[in-house]
This record gives sequence, C-alpha cells and structure tokens, in this order.
Amino acid sequence: MRHNYLACFFVGAVMTLSAIQAIARPLGVFTDHADVGAPALAGDATYNAASQEYVFTAGGVNMWGSSDQFHYAWQKIKGDFILQARIEFLGSGEPHRKAGWIVRKSLDASSPYVDATVHADALAHGDGNTRLQYRRTEGAVTEQSEMVADGVDVIQLERRGNVYLISAAKYGEPFSTKSIEDIDLGDEAYVGLFLCSHNGQNLAHAIFRDVRIILPAKPDFKPYHDYIGSQLELLDIASGHRQVIYSSADPFEAPNWTADGQALQFNSSGAYPDKRGRLYRFDLATRKPTLIDTGFAQRLNNDHVLSFDSTMVGISDQSTDKHESTIFVLPATGGIPKRITPLTPSYLHSWSPDGKYLLYTGGRNGVWDIYRAASDGSGKEVKLTHDAGLNDGPEYSRDGKTIYFNSTRTGKMQIWRMNADGSQQTQMTNDEYNNWFPHVSPDGKWLCIISYVDEIAPTEHPYYKHIYLRLMPIEGGTPKVIAYVYGGQGTINVPSWSPDSRMIAFVSNTEMRW
Repeated sequence: MRHNYLACFFVGAVMTLSAIQAIARPLGVFTDHADVGAPALAGDATYNAASQEYVFTAGGVNMWGSSDQFHYAWQKIKGDFILQARIEFLGSGEPHRKAGWIVRKSLDASSPYVDATVHADALAHGDGNTRLQYRRTEGAVTEQSEMVADGVDVIQLERRGNVYLISAAKYGEPFSTKSIEDIDLGDEAYVGLFLCSHNGQNLAHAIFRDVRIILPAKPDFKPYHDYIGSQLELLDIASGHRQVIYSSADPFEAPNWTADGQALQFNSSGAYPDKRGRLYRFDLATRKPTLIDTGFAQRLNNDHVLSFDSTMVGISDQSTDKHESTIFVLPATGGIPKRITPLTPSYLHSWSPDGKYLLYTGGRNGVWDIYRAASDGSGKEVKLTHDAGLNDGPEYSRDGKTIYFNSTRTGKMQIWRMNADGSQQTQMTNDEYNNWFPHVSPDGKWLCIISYVDEIAPTEHPYYKHIYLRLMPIEGGTPKVIAYVYGGQGTINVPSWSPDSRMIAFVSNTEMRW
C-alpha cells in the first residue's frame, strides 16, 4: 500500500527561520528547499516538471571549514540509497563554486555530512576537480578525498550501511569510484542536492538533470520472489536526457515500442493476486497502461516481441505443459495465442523483418543455444549456434542478413554477430563487463546493449544491480555509456528503440516508499 513517507516538518529548535522555512516548499522529488548557514546572498531553486530539471541559484562561502553555507533541496531517507544526477554550471563566476549531492545528519550549518562534489573548473577545464568531502563530527573541519576523473558532470553517491561511495564520470564514460567508512549520519538522514558559490559576494547558478533518488533492494531480498518498484524511462540518444514517464510499486518490465511510435508494450505481474504475468499496452499520450487479452497465456515473462509492422506479438509464456517458457504468437491487439515451439524452455527475442521467422534462445538438455523457427509454426526449429557456453539474446539486423547475440563462449558474456544462417560467428566486444541483449536501431546504425557493472556470474542477468546502457556502432567499436542505471533483469530484454531511432525505452528500479 502506498503512503506518504516524507512528511512536511517545522523548524527545529537548533535552526533559525532565516536558514529553514517554517512551511515546507516541495520541489520535484524533494520535500523542501532553503538556504543552510545563512549566506549573505539568498539562494533559490525551481523545478520544471516537463523537462524534469532543477535550476539552483546559491550564495555562500567556501564549504571547507567547520560550518557551511549553501542552498539545499532535501528529503529525509532511512537506510540505504543511491543518488544520481548530471550537473551543468551556468554562466561564468568563481571557478571553485561547487554542486552535487550532500547527506547530512541535521540542517545545522556545522552538521556532520558526506557529499559528492563537482567544482565548476572541473567541467570548464577538465582538471578532475571532483571530491568526496565529509565532516565526521559536529563542528569538525571538512576532510576530502579527490577523484581521478576528468571533466566530470555525472555524479552518484551511494550509502551501503556505514559506507558511502562516490562515483563520478564525464558523460559517456564509465564511473570512477571512491569510498569512505564510519561516518555516523544516523539511520534517517537529510539527503539532497546543493549548490554553493564559494564566494559569499556572488551568486552561482546550476542545472541538475536526470536526478534519481533510488532506494535499492534490501541485501537479503530473494530473487524472483521479492520485488521492488519499477520506473518506465525514455532516453534521448543525442542528449542523454532521461525522463520518467510512469512509475509503479508493482513490478513491470521490458518495453517494446510500437511501429507507429504511439505506444509501448510491457509485461507486469503486480496487478493480480497470484502474480501472473500479463501484457499491457502503454499509451504515450495518456500515459496509462491497458491490459491486452492473451487468452489462456497468463504467465508471461519479459521475452515478448512485436513484429516489425506491429501487427503481431510473440510472447514467451509459462502457462502450459511443465510451466516452462513456450513461444506463442497472436495479434498485437490481443487474441488467442498460437503455439510455435513444441520444445521448452524457449525464450523469444526477435522477429525477422519480413515476419517469416522467430529467433529465440532454447534450453535443450541443459545446453542453451540460439534457434530459428517459422512464425506460422510450420516446420522444425533450426539450431544456429553450436559452441560451448550460454548463447542468448538474438536479434535480426534491419535487412535480415545478420543476427546479433550474446555468448559466454570466451568467458564473460560478450556481444557477437553471425550471418542469418549461423555462419561466420564473430565476437564484437571483449571488455571487463558482462554484456547482454544487443538491440539494433531502426536506422541500422547502432547497437544498444546492457552492461553489468556489479560482479555477476556471466550466465546470469539478475535484478537490481548497477548497470550501464551502452551504445556502439553496428560495425563494432568501443561502446559509449548513455545511461547509468539501477536495474538489470527486465530493463531492456526486448527491442526497445523508438521507430525514428532517437530514443530508447527502458525500465529502472527503486523501492517506492511514497
């Protein structure tokens, strides 16, 4: 049941009315915002709901000594969290003005704290002036640990028990990470964005984009039994800007984009007492999901794919036989499913552009390979991979001549390609990540893949992990990070490009406490 987790609160005895407002001023995801430490020049903040951006103005002297001055937007959070944002300073000014995430024990100017800070000169000159700063006790002098990262504009601050981790990157590159332990900020702390001008006689200005406050799964959660909430996001490929368009405490996964660009399809198991998996159409204009009738098939997993013209949908369902995944096809608007794969388990990943074939991963006698079958159910399945290891995630190129897939045959899960008949299998990535689910852009120029940052077994793609969405040229090359995400299983299992190749739809995860 949803509830208001973050209540508005009134001034504490230790604070003056000039520092904290008596009446809360909600700002986007934050409960309130105000100046801390009574800077000479007052700050302010605004939120644009359409762009989901925060614009800050702030005064304040250098946050370095035993007390601080800055503008702050916060909420109070218990337990662990992950904070993410992209930062842009506006205009010229003091090169050491700073912005980022800060976690404080109280709103007092001398409170213990931990922050993830970007200095303006780090963005202007690429000198890597990015720091993990902290005050261990009330009124103590600030300490710091400097990051080795150039031109940082993406900041992540994470709390795991008594450990705080700062991760920083120039957008497009992987994170660099440092940590600090044993700082007591209490189980419930003030968490939020801040801006400080460094020079008390000047105001600083900054924009915060892609702001995410993530409440991760508890360390003892049981995979495929315990779930947290889901957020449907759209990612603009050119700018990297992300927008949350739908959230639910119930889990949903794997958005497909319809050919007309007007809707997505995803699966969800949250709306039914028995947690059955059902298929939904999500209208992008109304931003509301509508149940699609899939007949007897009511235990869908997240391997469902629309045909290239969006007239048909293929589903992977566990309602029949031994309750192992079986592939069916039916009209995209709903209807009676027609069985395609007599053998199980089979997990669908792609239609051929002409609609004649389906590509899927099949487990046969404990061995996982890629298969092709006629989409009308005629004929026998054709095995396309024969190498050791798990072969998964196959998807046709837009001309139908090439298949992209992922395989563990050389150790970690990596991206491969082959001809449509299974010949000339060639490895495309060879890096430190486990890479899954190559999705081909409609213009045939790009692959979008999901890369696990957290250490996992190469054969697994679990829920609730740190991941990157990465973009690489269709012919190969070094992938570029296009989104820093908490997700994994269900994030982009299926083709999720917009028809114009401008956007990716994906699912991120967070516990919903409000």
